[in-house]
Amino acid sequence: MTKELFKILELDKLEHGILINALNEFRNKLLREGQDTEFVDELLLKVLDAPEKKRYYRRDGYDDAR
Repeated sequence: MTKELFKILELDKLEHGILINALNEFRNKLLREGQDTEFVDELLLKVLDAPEKKRYYRRDGYDDAR
């Protein structure tokens, strides 16, 4: 039995939008070339359905981790 390695990315709204746009453009390119888009479709859905995590900050601008 092998362990599957997961990577977690924290993206702001702009980065999330860039990633979605880039994956969609790549998917469109594959469609124009007549290639399979199954893996890109799955990844695009994962990015679109990723849960959000709110981060709270104190009034002085520093996060609570300090």
